Parts: sequence; C-alpha cells; structure tokens
Amino acid sequence: MTRNILLGAAAAILAAAGATLFAGSPHPHATNRAIVSAATAADAPAPLYYQDPDGKPLYSPTPKKTEDGRDYVAVPAPTDMSDQPAIQTKSDRRIRYYRNPMGLPDTSPVPKKDPMGMDYIPVYDGDDRDDGSVRLSPGRIQRTGVRSEPAELRRIRTLVRAPGTIQLDERRVSVVAMRAESFVQKVADVTTGSRVTKGQPLMDIYSSAVSSAAAEYLATITSKTTAGIEPYGRGSRQRLVNLDVPNPVIAEMEKSHSVPTTIQWSSPRDGIVLQRNAIEGMRAQPGDVLFRIADISQVWSTVDIAERDLGHVAVGQPVTVRARSYPGRNFESRISVIYPQVNKDTRTARVRIELANADLALLPDMYVDAEIDTGAPAPVLSVAESAVLDTGSRQAVLIDKGQGRFEPRDVKLGRHGDGYVEIRDGLAEGDAVVTSANFLIDAESNLKAALKGFAEAGENATGARP
Repeated sequence: MTRNILLGAAAAILAAAGATLFAGSPHPHATNRAIVSAATAADAPAPLYYQDPDGKPLYSPTPKKTEDGRDYVAVPAPTDMSDQPAIQTKSDRRIRYYRNPMGLPDTSPVPKKDPMGMDYIPVYDGDDRDDGSVRLSPGRIQRTGVRSEPAELRRIRTLVRAPGTIQLDERRVSVVAMRAESFVQKVADVTTGSRVTKGQPLMDIYSSAVSSAAAEYLATITSKTTAGIEPYGRGSRQRLVNLDVPNPVIAEMEKSHSVPTTIQWSSPRDGIVLQRNAIEGMRAQPGDVLFRIADISQVWSTVDIAERDLGHVAVGQPVTVRARSYPGRNFESRISVIYPQVNKDTRTARVRIELANADLALLPDMYVDAEIDTGAPAPVLSVAESAVLDTGSRQAVLIDKGQGRFEPRDVKLGRHGDGYVEIRDGLAEGDAVVTSANFLIDAESNLKAALKGFAEAGENATGARP
C-alpha cells in the first residue's frame, strides 16, 4: 500500500516536471537536439593544430587555407594529452619492456618504480623499429615546436667578402722624360693633381742634341741635292723621333723651314698629374722623369682573398665593390685576374678587378670592400642549414614521414649560403625535412637505440642462464 502511494507520487512529480519543461517550447524534439548538440560541443576537445588536407607535413596553430582555397583539417588533442600514437592504441600491442622515466640506461621486464616513486615507461612492439625512425604523438610535436619544409631547388648565393684598395691601371700611366741632356726653359701652370688633356703644353725645353738633329733634317729636306730623295729625309726625321720630339713640332719645322730655339713638350694623354719634377732653369739628364700622368677613368681594385676561399673564386665571377668613402654606392664589375701567388705571411691571394671610374670618384690607394658572388648560376637541391645534424664525421637530416614518424638519413653537403646548404646526395626534391627541434628528435632516437641495446643485452643474459 505504501509502495503504491510512493510510485504514484513520483509519477505525478515527473509529469509536472515534463509539463513545465515543454510548456514554453513549441518543438520539444528540436529542444532535445539542441541540448544534445551543445553537450557534444562542450565535450569535444579543442583542436591541437591544423594539418594540410592532403596529409602533407604542413601544420598551422590557427585555422588556415591551402593555396587552392581548401581548409586545413583540425587535429583534436587527445583527451588525456598522452604521448600515444594516433593510429594504433598501445593497449592492442605487446609490452616488450619498461624503461627508466629519467632516461637512465635501466630497463625492466616487469612494471617497476624508480627510487623517486616514478613508474617506469612501457615500450611497445613497433616503438623500437630497426630503421632508426622515431614516432611522436601530435601533442609532443606541438609542444616541442617541430617544423618541416620540403627540399627544393634554389640558387645558393655564396658571398666571399674581402678588403682591398684602389690602384692605377698600369696601362694608363705615362711619364714625360728627356732622351738627351736638356734645360727646362719654362713650365706651364700645371701642378701635381691638375687634370690635363692630351696635347696640352707642359713645358719648353732647350736641347743642343735636338737642335742639331732638327738643323740636319731641315738641311736635308731643303737642299737642292737631297730635297727630292726620300731616304735622306726619312733618316734625319727618324733621329728627331728617336729623341721623342713631339710630332706637331716636327710638322711645324717642315712647314716653316726653321729650327726653333726651344721645343714645346705636351701631355701624351688625358689624365691627372701625379708627379711634377720639372722646375724652370733646371738641367735634365737623359731618363729624368719630369712629369708623371695617369688616366684614372678606369682603375683597378686589388683585393686579398683568404686561402680557404680560393677554390670558390674564378675569373669572370661578378663582384660588387663598395668604397668606404661613398656608403650606399656600389661599383659592379667582374674578376679579371687572379694573381698566381699566395702571401706567406697573410695566407691570402690577390685578385684584380677593373672598375669604370667616369666621375673620377675612386682615387688611388682608397680602401674598398669587395663581395664576390661564388654561387652556381643553376639552382641546386637544398635545405635550411638548421635541418642538418653535423657530427663532424657524419651529416644527416630527419625525414618527416608523416603521422608523427621521423626517419634519419645521411646526406652529402655542398655549398652554403643565404641560410641554406646544397644537398648533393641523400635527398630528392620534395622530401620533407625537419628544420626545428631536430636535435630533440635526434636525442630521442639515440636514447631509444641505447635502451634497445640494454634490453637486448638483458634478454640475452636471461636466456643464457641455466
């Protein structure tokens, strides 16, 4: 009797609650669906990261679209944030052994705790592959900051930097010197540093040897006996040429039929007077340099290349020269000569670069800095320098195989430059390589190999016991 009364009261209460719940809802089934959807959305874990929809090793911490407009796929975080692989649960696999949680070389065939009370970590079948690959969960990939990018064809621009100076072009330097004893009668208003043009008067010279040769030549060409005989006149004229008498002076003598008292010497080229030794009234001996003139519209830049970089430098490579006096201004050219000698004190070799200097901005002995582009003109397969694990005797990269699996691979390196390194062997175009956190993965791989060795040694020792 009492039981029937309690059941009836409970039914009345449930009916009243149901009437109250649906009193304000014209669509009770829609309300149920909304409640279920809200509960499901609340229970669903937030995306850990977003991955390329084609499964490529391309990730993003925020929603992103591919180049063709497709959305990246959201990868939810595991509910317990464990480091278990996403494909196969560890409960379906056999536990081979347990390893020390602190990474110490200590394993156990049964569950165990370390002296601090921490549980040993189980190692399952498939976790210790013989190919040296490492498997990480999405959670660990996200936390350790693993990034990958494909190997691509790039032109590696390698710059060799070297200091140097501006030097005169040896082919554009002239001197004015006497070939016979002479006296300087007069010097033009030309000083060291003056710009002169070809044919501009420099000084007036008196020379007895020149006057004697000129008189002989005029006598030959004006004599009734030898005037019409060309060989006679040719020999006398050649004597004046040998004394370096300017051609305009000889032509004037042939026209006037008179021997000038002084001979006017002129500039042999356009350029700048680098040296003036001529003084009015001085006596000049044969070979004395009275003027030194250089054309600096084209100059040389000689730079010192370190011995270790000589193998990358060749004639014809492009060079950018910057003068310290003109910051921001570049002088472009190419290597013209590599001198066949190494300085035994500095271990450098000299390289010559010819530079156009139309505005005469570059002056002799001016300091410059050169950048030589030694990169190959054709693109080569390359990866970021941060992707290479270099032990000195071995170079390797970590290949991102997808699904959290990473495989080490030996490679042969080539040129370095612009943050990239050439891969000559070991990779193919498009292979995804790890560019960040690769040292952590490498450490994980080494630890796994060491633990596997200890475990195998323990199993062998157990099997060998009587």
